Amino acid sequence: MHAPRTPDESARLSRRSFTTAAGGALVALGAGQAVAGATAHAVQAPAGDRTKAVAATPYTDAFLAQYEKIKDPANGYFSPDGIPYHCVETLIVEAPDHGHQTTSEAFSFWIWLEAAYGRVTGDWGPFNGAWETAERSIIPPHADQPSSGSYNPGSPATYAPEHPEVSSYPSQLDPGVPVGQDPIAAELASAYGTMDVYGMHWLMDLDNVYGYGNTPGTGGQNGPGPGASFINSYQRGSQESVWETIPQPTTDLFEYGGPNGYLDLFVGDASYARQWKYTNAPDADARAVQAAYWALTWAKEQGNAGQISASVARAAKMGDYLRYAMFDKYFKQIGDCDSPTGCPAGTGRTSQHYLLSWYYAWGGSTGSGGGWAWRIGDGASHQGYQNPFATWALSTVPELTPKSPTAKSDWAKSLTRQLEFLRWLQSTEGALAGGCTNSWEGQYGTPPAGTPTFYGMPYDWQPVYHDPPSNNWFGFQVWGMERVAQYYHATGNADAGAILAKWVAWASAETTVGADGSYRFPSTLRWTGAPDTWNAANPGANAGLHVDVVDYADDVGVGAALVMTLVYYAARAADTDAAALAKALLDAMAAHADDKGIAVPETRRDYNRFDDEVYVPAGWSGTSPHGDPIAPGVTFIGLRSWYREDPDWEKVQTYLDGGAAPVFTYHRFWAQAALALALAAYGELLGGETPGGPGDDTEPPTAPGGLRVTGTTASSVALAWTASTDNVRVTAYDVYRDGTPAGSATSTSFTDTGLSAATAYSYTVAARDAAGNASPHSAAVAARTGTGTGTGAVKVEYRNNDQAATDNQIRPGLRIVNTGGGALSLSTLTLRYWFSGESGAATYSTWCDYAQLGAANVTHRVVAAGGGKAGATHYLEVGFTAGAGSLAAGASTGDIQLRLNKTDWSAFDESDDYSRAATTGTYIDAQRVVAYVAGSPVWGTEP
Repeated sequence: MHAPRTPDESARLSRRSFTTAAGGALVALGAGQAVAGATAHAVQAPAGDRTKAVAATPYTDAFLAQYEKIKDPANGYFSPDGIPYHCVETLIVEAPDHGHQTTSEAFSFWIWLEAAYGRVTGDWGPFNGAWETAERSIIPPHADQPSSGSYNPGSPATYAPEHPEVSSYPSQLDPGVPVGQDPIAAELASAYGTMDVYGMHWLMDLDNVYGYGNTPGTGGQNGPGPGASFINSYQRGSQESVWETIPQPTTDLFEYGGPNGYLDLFVGDASYARQWKYTNAPDADARAVQAAYWALTWAKEQGNAGQISASVARAAKMGDYLRYAMFDKYFKQIGDCDSPTGCPAGTGRTSQHYLLSWYYAWGGSTGSGGGWAWRIGDGASHQGYQNPFATWALSTVPELTPKSPTAKSDWAKSLTRQLEFLRWLQSTEGALAGGCTNSWEGQYGTPPAGTPTFYGMPYDWQPVYHDPPSNNWFGFQVWGMERVAQYYHATGNADAGAILAKWVAWASAETTVGADGSYRFPSTLRWTGAPDTWNAANPGANAGLHVDVVDYADDVGVGAALVMTLVYYAARAADTDAAALAKALLDAMAAHADDKGIAVPETRRDYNRFDDEVYVPAGWSGTSPHGDPIAPGVTFIGLRSWYREDPDWEKVQTYLDGGAAPVFTYHRFWAQAALALALAAYGELLGGETPGGPGDDTEPPTAPGGLRVTGTTASSVALAWTASTDNVRVTAYDVYRDGTPAGSATSTSFTDTGLSAATAYSYTVAARDAAGNASPHSAAVAARTGTGTGTGAVKVEYRNNDQAATDNQIRPGLRIVNTGGGALSLSTLTLRYWFSGESGAATYSTWCDYAQLGAANVTHRVVAAGGGKAGATHYLEVGFTAGAGSLAAGASTGDIQLRLNKTDWSAFDESDDYSRAATTGTYIDAQRVVAYVAGSPVWGTEP
């Protein structure tokens, strides 16, 4: 017969390297659908006429400047067909494995970018053009899903198990496992008069680098040639990273690969038929709906809603089909589904979990193997894919309500379920843990005993892909919370507000912006524990679920999403600290502007994986369109020999030959669009912009935020804060000590002098403009002066327990003495010991070998120092649990013996380490080991 099923649509796109994505293949654009997108993305008002809808302000002008860079043909963001590339630069490997591929993610950011442009200028032509280009390119037309009419909702797909390891593929189809019924296919067909699916496929090869080039309209391959084409690169389980993929065409006509094309690399079957298959990334389609909501809102305010009605209708239609992401992969029942044969087939809505899962997929025959088609959902749901904002719009906004009779109620229920899901996954600190699955290990397995559940679906800290763990990237935090913040801003929903308040406090505490313009925020997270089993009537506190920040970064796309989260939250919650941090971070990133956008250098140590072997089953052989052999032992670069012709390849080759890791400055479309959107959002909500006229300077400026103590002596307290968001109007900042004026400053720092030793004080600060209008006071910060015997309330003593300056461990001994006038709770104290990581692994293990107050009461981790100097690229952060108790005035903690190593046990050269002293055996005062009380430095000098 035929092989109609894709066994493992296992994962999808993220900014990070190595992600695992879902099944699919390669197709042309469709009959008569040659893309005219070059026109679509160029249709816009002349530059001099673009600020007619709102008044010009610094941030609105900055948005337009960034928009111009993105839309400038000379900068290379768009293909000749007018489709946005994933990245301007071609040599880039992350979820897409080439810069001139595109993704549904890029399309969704493009649509959102044009919505913001329409708000600022009143010109909605580019917004409509983006939707029109999506419809004729990345949404497969009927010619490229030709057998969709053969789909049988009563038998949606044949089961094939997923496997944890790539080497377990191909996966055998198993028709003996029961599958459920598809309850929405008939109403979709009735609503739109077709069995075609209206959703974006996630990946296209725009420059035909793989050589699967299609002749538009044929629905298949006709030999290498020009033209954008659908491709896919992931199909083999949770451990398959981008470095282990075998790219394949979404329409497989057996022209390339082996005798069965590429199918028998992934699926085991008795016979194989030529077929097409597509995979949807639900977060991208939901983002496109989200953008349509904002376009509709802004166009209504301008009286221009009629101009975009067709595009908004496309978004509503996309939202109708997006419901496939709410169903189990094989439409089995939701909850307690721990056996392929024992888990019942779903009927009606029993297979609907109402979350946005990792993907949905569909496919069918090209006709040579008879008429058949299939559809699948997914049971794995990730916190970073949820979009309560788009869900709310699809269930409440008439213009965005889909046509199908059950769509509105589906999305209404999904809204409640998604908010519950996010509440269930919120850690003690505030960050959101991974997600859940209805199919353990992709094969309806039995999870470990005691695994908590959400509506019967077991918790998974790394849902979908494992190389690297899927929820360790901070970007998934900000992508998800950005949507929650927009939902909160639009509705004031209390549940969303509570989730945000906790998350924003955590993220803000982990984000720093230096006076020198440096900035950093989390990059990699580490998870321990698990949430409580969900009880909607009485949610647990998740006391055992924790997150740590492993390292920090300055990625501008992630930073832009963080800014937007803070902006939308601050605007609704009137949180001046969040607003101030958003401005400071946005300004710091904007300082990295170049001719193409805003970007920072990236060191790509993962590019040593170009030489990684890609698993090919024994006995299998085939050939790619460029003649690259596909056989056991082939490597990533062996499947992509054309990369050696890339102008940047020499940097990678040097690294592979033992040289330094290559450094790239990338201009990713999604990140550059996100930066433009962050500038626009800040200008609209916090930057003084008003529709059609200048801002109102009779109002007092906004309050400064982020007030903190930067140092103390026995007679002084040094303070710093983040500027008011109206800083261009501010002429002075007034500092108050215990509610009375202590002085003024024209900058964002101040030192209060003439104070009493060992005394507690409370400070606030307010902004003042030239007219004398004063802002509200900032949040108060407490400070205690020292006793005069040190530079603060404690001093740190250090002993070097290492005899050698070069070995594979660093072994500092530390001792803390309370020099203040009262007891000190050790849980408020942290120490930082700075060192240089040199080469080798970027991950570390830390140990407390002995502590007089109990090793279990000492916490320790290594943190990458953003903008770290030579000898201080990382620091060992030492803290104390509540069990450590308090330290009386004049008392010492006694000896604390610590140790750290790289996870590959490579050597350190400690000779230049900032905090190291050469002495051994004797404790000395350590001015280069810095102590912090409640986050404020009280001893020592930072590098």
